[in-house]
Amino acid sequence: MSESYDGGPVAALRRIAFLLERGREDTYKVKAFRGAAAALLPLTDDEVRRGVDAGTLTDLPGVGASSAKVITDAVRGVLPDRLARAEREHGGDLTSGGHELRALLRGDLHSHSDWSDGGSPIEEMAFTAMELGHEYQVLTDHSPRLTVAHGLSAERLARQLGVVDAINQHLSAGFTLLKGIEVDILDDGGLDQTDEMLARLDVRVASVHSKLKMDAPAMTRRMVAAIKNPRMNVLGHCTGRLVTGGRGTRPPSQFDARVVFEACAEHGVAVEINSRPERRDPPTALLELARDSGCLFSIDSDAHAPGQLDFLVYGAERAEAAGIEPDRIVNTWPKDRLLEWANG
Repeated sequence: MSESYDGGPVAALRRIAFLLERGREDTYKVKAFRGAAAALLPLTDDEVRRGVDAGTLTDLPGVGASSAKVITDAVRGVLPDRLARAEREHGGDLTSGGHELRALLRGDLHSHSDWSDGGSPIEEMAFTAMELGHEYQVLTDHSPRLTVAHGLSAERLARQLGVVDAINQHLSAGFTLLKGIEVDILDDGGLDQTDEMLARLDVRVASVHSKLKMDAPAMTRRMVAAIKNPRMNVLGHCTGRLVTGGRGTRPPSQFDARVVFEACAEHGVAVEINSRPERRDPPTALLELARDSGCLFSIDSDAHAPGQLDFLVYGAERAEAAGIEPDRIVNTWPKDRLLEWANG
């Protein structure tokens, strides 16, 4: 007999999409289920059931045969086969270690929405962070120079801050969506956003995205200049390397890591442990050097989709293996302490 299910069709579709993203499946597979979930949201339960009974679900824009089968099963109280398969394939532990440290993480300081190069609306990222037990999530869409990622001008960022305020009014009291940015570190070490806008944010991740082959002395000067900027809080994916994945591989940029990490320690800038499997940045030797240099750290997902928010355990496993004390990881801190550090 089929297993019963009482989660409802939207929850089933969202869960399948989350698991596919968590398992790093192709984006087109995910979109089918997220699109179907969005198509159901304006409908009443009775309207959805009538569509099931009449066999007309696929008349809805965004609902295909596969998602219609999931909806039909869920409405009838049967565990959808596609959900059961996704749970089997992608619902288990992502790592063998790091789980104790992962449990101490109160939030995530690096995530993207469809305002830049993410795949989902801001509210979907926030809802998923809540479901994962986060107390806070920082929205860090890209800055304007990164045009390939639809980076936000000062005007678009200002509009986004209003959207974040509106979303927070509808979220539970135990969770806050924080205002942030992943700001480009420019060639001269400047930050790619106006100081006025940076001052309005809660947390700022700064990353190098261009001219990654710059010679080591120039790259070192560039990074240190950014680190000295009082608006900078987190040094994102410091080498820019790619070790696997659909974008291919990319060697790490070259810089004097000791000088850079000592600057981070001096200025209270956290070194990001980027949890994306294709980045694993910083490399282990640099992670240990940052540890020995007295740096703070931030374990971040760099999520571009809701399911990727669960990548934090990858970074937690690496931090745990490196022997980094939890109190040196800023996203183990309560929100008030985090904000005081970021804006002190």
